[in-house]
Amino acid sequence: MNAQTLMIQGTTSDAGKSMLVTALCRWLSRQGIRVAPFKPQNMALNSVVSSNGGEIGRAQAVQAWAAGLAPHTDMNPVLLKPNTDKNAQIIIHGHAMANMDACGFHNYKTIALNAVLESHARLAAQYERIIVEGAGSPAEINLRTNDIANMGFAEAVDCPVILIADIDRGGVFAHLVGTLALLSESEQARIKGFVINRFRGDMALLQPGLDWLEQYTGKPVLGVLPYFQGLHLEAEDALPQTAGLIAPTQHEYLRIIVPALPRISNHTDFDPLRLHPQVKLQFIGPGETIPPADLIILPGSKSVRADLEWLRQQGWEHVIRRHLRYGGKLIGICGGFQMLGERIHDPDGLEGEAGSTQGMAFFEMSTTLQPDKLLRNVQGTLVYQSATVIGYEIHCGVTTFQKSYPPAIYLAENTDGAMSEDGLIMGSYLHGLFESAEACAALLNWAGLKDNHQSSNYHAICEAVFNRLADSIEQCLDTKQLYQLLNLQGSSA
Repeated sequence: MNAQTLMIQGTTSDAGKSMLVTALCRWLSRQGIRVAPFKPQNMALNSVVSSNGGEIGRAQAVQAWAAGLAPHTDMNPVLLKPNTDKNAQIIIHGHAMANMDACGFHNYKTIALNAVLESHARLAAQYERIIVEGAGSPAEINLRTNDIANMGFAEAVDCPVILIADIDRGGVFAHLVGTLALLSESEQARIKGFVINRFRGDMALLQPGLDWLEQYTGKPVLGVLPYFQGLHLEAEDALPQTAGLIAPTQHEYLRIIVPALPRISNHTDFDPLRLHPQVKLQFIGPGETIPPADLIILPGSKSVRADLEWLRQQGWEHVIRRHLRYGGKLIGICGGFQMLGERIHDPDGLEGEAGSTQGMAFFEMSTTLQPDKLLRNVQGTLVYQSATVIGYEIHCGVTTFQKSYPPAIYLAENTDGAMSEDGLIMGSYLHGLFESAEACAALLNWAGLKDNHQSSNYHAICEAVFNRLADSIEQCLDTKQLYQLLNLQGSSA
């Protein structure tokens, strides 16, 4: 069995696969082991531009950072970005190949597997260990044929598997035993142990269940991870369930609202704001009352025209215009920026039915969606306070201005975005606007936070989380058995 590769699979979505892979990557990296993350197939609208100029899921980029690496397309060779409930853009080795419905991609998986195995082989040639994240559950029997995301991959590369389950959901033993029962004999043999996630309570009360599980299945429980209070780990795709992890202080704070678009993309852009001690950020979903705010941010979207129509149906356009009349600030990012123009054209039907949609017309500009997607990492300077900003662009829209506006950001070779003449509206194509502490402080100051006395270093927060997760591996899991699974018996760790 391939001991160089270890795969983490989960009994359900959000069982803790991403978290455990991140933790293992930092744990191994701290011991001087060259380790890389890998996810054969990801479905997510949160993505980044990799070091080699392609597009991968944001979760794999986070895992790469935990391992001390720059993200690379080989870490996530197949990425699916849904346009609708039944259709998705298929990205192979970092670049969009086609739009397919679910049945079309199901048949395409035999071809996609080649891309997956090519990427895995390249990583195996460069790194000592590879920690793989599965997708969803291996027991989704309707998706077993041609599987490349879970056991299909594990069988192809002959690697051991750890199965993780979330006890906070309830029914953890049924999840583990039921998942195991739905696997084939060879797949069951690949499961080398269980990890239980998000436990809170008295371990003495859990221990009889662990003993029963080991006796019933013949497989060890490798450990029980706690429910991490206040832990920030960027979401793979789903919107966060809470407004923020740090409650605003008793001092002045800024109210920010973001519409939870049906096809919202890169909502991790707002994680630095959710973590800021002087910001109260809320995602506003369908049918919810839109509260007063100091700043409204229109986020990125994978289906800009459809999401713009959704905004109108939800009453956002009226709220935004009233918000601006009273001096509130507005930022549009990527697709949200495109919505601020006069027209959005999709002549080839890249994101839905071909056609054009009238924008909000805050800027005299129009955007045309084109097949070739722009992918690049950039660094520049905000026009406001000359703050340094580091971000990335992922968009297939080309925006043309019919009127000259001050740019939002100066880049090395050109400019990005626009500022309205009255200084109330900012548009930008850059994701990651708030990750730089300097840029975040400047933008919050522009939005009205005058007493910005508590800075928030987002990257330092993430580093602390990576180390906290690695510490949990040492404290809560059977590291001796992990060493054996990874063939690290001779490790100096």
